Formats: sequence, C-alpha cells, structure tokens
Amino acid sequence: MAIKWIDELEFDFSGKRVFCRFDLNVPLNEDGSIADESRIMAILPTLSLLMKAGAKVVIASHLGRPKGKPRAKLSLKVVAIRLQELLKKDLIFAEDCVGDGVALLSLNLANGSVLMLENLRFHSGEEKNDADFAKSLLRLADVYVNDAFGAVHRGHASVCALPKLFKVTMGGLLLKKELNAFKKVKNNPEQPFVAILGGAKVSDKIGVIGQLLQKANKIIIGGAMAYTFLKAQGENIGASRVEEDKITIANSILRKAKEKSVKIVLPIDHVVAADFNEKAKAKVIDSGQFAKDEMGLDIGPKSCEEFAKAIPAFGTIFWNGPMGVYEWEAFSKGTFLLMRAIARSRAYSVVGGGDSIAALNKGKMASEISHVSTGGGAGLEFLEGAKCPGLLALGYEF
Repeated sequence: MAIKWIDELEFDFSGKRVFCRFDLNVPLNEDGSIADESRIMAILPTLSLLMKAGAKVVIASHLGRPKGKPRAKLSLKVVAIRLQELLKKDLIFAEDCVGDGVALLSLNLANGSVLMLENLRFHSGEEKNDADFAKSLLRLADVYVNDAFGAVHRGHASVCALPKLFKVTMGGLLLKKELNAFKKVKNNPEQPFVAILGGAKVSDKIGVIGQLLQKANKIIIGGAMAYTFLKAQGENIGASRVEEDKITIANSILRKAKEKSVKIVLPIDHVVAADFNEKAKAKVIDSGQFAKDEMGLDIGPKSCEEFAKAIPAFGTIFWNGPMGVYEWEAFSKGTFLLMRAIARSRAYSVVGGGDSIAALNKGKMASEISHVSTGGGAGLEFLEGAKCPGLLALGYEF
C-alpha cells in the first residue's frame, strides 16, 4: 500500500490549507433534519488531528443526487450546523464550493479553523470528473487528504482528478481503518467465514458474491434478493419482488457454490403480506406456500433460528443488507434477531451498507460490531476486487 497516512507521515500541517474530502452524505428525514449522524461522527478523529496540528481545514463532500444543480433540500448547511455543535467551535460555511469568494475565504482562514464547502454535486463537473472543476477546487488548498471511503469507488473530480493535481496527498484515519478492515475480510479472513447478504437487488451484489465464493464457507441470503434465488430453484414465491433478468445468474451462482462446496442458505419460511404497507396484515408461511397476492417482507422464525444458530461457529462475519423491511415493526424481527446473534458472537465482524448501519443504530448494537463501515457500495466493490479510482489516485497498490 503506497498511500501516505496523516498519522504516519512526519509533516508540518501548521498553516497549511488542507482539502479534506469527507463522506458526509448523511440520510435526511422528510423535514430536512439528519436521520443518522454516523458519517459525521466518523470524520472527527481526522478532523481533530488536523485542527490540533494547526491546519486550515477545508471540508468537502457531496450530499444526495442534485444532478449538477443547487437544491436547497440537499445543502450541506444542516451538516455544518451539527458539526459545529460537535466541535464546540465556530466554523465557516461557504455558500458554494468554488469561485473567487470561496478561494478568498480559504486564504483568510486562521490556523486550526475550518471552512466547510457547499455540496460538490451542485456542480455537474464533480460527477463528470471534469478537469476544470478539479482545478477550481485546487485553488482552495495546499495539501489533499481523502477520508471518504464511501466515495472512493466513484470516478468523480474530488476523489479522482483532484488528488492528481496536488504535490502532497494523504489518506485520513477513517480511510485507513476501513481499508484495514476490508483487507482482512478479503485477504485473510479467520475461518470459518460467513457472508450474510440482504437488501433488495441481486444485481447490486453479483460481483461480490463471485468473490465470496472463493473465500466464504457459507453465504446466507435474505431480504428481497432471496426471492430471485428461490424462483431460480423453481419455488412458488407469490407476488414477492424478483429480478426476472437475474434468474439465470442466480442459477449460475448456486451451481458454482455447489462446485466449490460453499453452502448457500436461503429462507425456509417467511413473514408475508398482501400489501406493501406498514400496517398490512402479516402472517408466517413456509417456503412454497405463497398465495398469489402474497409477498415476502421478512424471513420467518424458522429461518431466524437457523441463521442465528449458525453464527457462533464462525471466525469472520461480513453482513450487508437487511433481512426484511426492518423499518416496519411487523417485518423487522429477522434483521434484529440476526443482528443480535452477530453482536454476541466472538467473530471478527464487518457490517456495511446504509440500511444495515441504520438497523444497527436503531438496535443500539453498533458498538458490539468489530467494524461498522461508512461505505456500502465502496466496500462491496473493494471486496469484488474493483480498482477503486479514488484509491488509485492516492497511490494505492492493488
């Protein structure tokens, strides 16, 4: 690994303007308030180190998908307000992320102070990895630090084009922690190793399943994606969500797993309803017993028992994606029962994905997990073996 780390490099940050690319893409409630501040808390170690070292910190991030245009509902101002409360120190919030005014703000910063830029994605150049947009950001700092693991798989200007323009680039403490955790799962998992995958789409996890077949002893599949696999096996799944165009791939995965003696475990019973509604009447059925209008919205009690009972035997656990619609009480038991089993295990556990983290926080179990990742898609792509452009730009050697 050729990345230079801020806590290992002898570098005098005092008086230097440091461009910090963080991932502050926090989930928001309908009223615009922050629903989960995990990503804000995760940047504090790097931010505190730089402030104490006398750096002039310029914070940059994206929020949501404004598609290259300013949108008040996706302003980072709400994050700036919360961060200022956590730091117990005033910070400057810029109404844009580029331009003469922003450049002047960066030049006038005092040592140890913070300037937070407005949403990078309010400019189309960010997602286009535009060279001119990157040069505009370059005006704001002398040193580049990437601590945004959740964005390193994106070929965007602030993570890809920009660091190549700086003479001094480094990785932050969170990025280092994330890479160490995922390298352990990818390269040297303590055996036996189980991967637990949930969520809605098989298509999101095809690549990582292929890699996990090389390392894992067992793969547990729940959530809506399980129904594509069950249908591939010829089971009646009623009105459950299925990706028809991925059934052939699901069959291929099941065949390869058998060839490699990797056990793929699917739900054997289900909590179902005739409507996708929080107040829909829920009932438990065995696999294959779906009525025509019933859809699976959680794994059933037999599946919960089977999945959870297996957890203590494993040395490494990777979990990405809930077992059901955990936000709704009637369909949340599978996710929370499995979560408790993982939290109580002695295994090295890594949990990633926004829904999984939100469930952990809701269940107040995040502290029981070895590593809770801030990057869902980035973690999956890293495990797949993808050469993440943001890491390549820092000099990471794959």
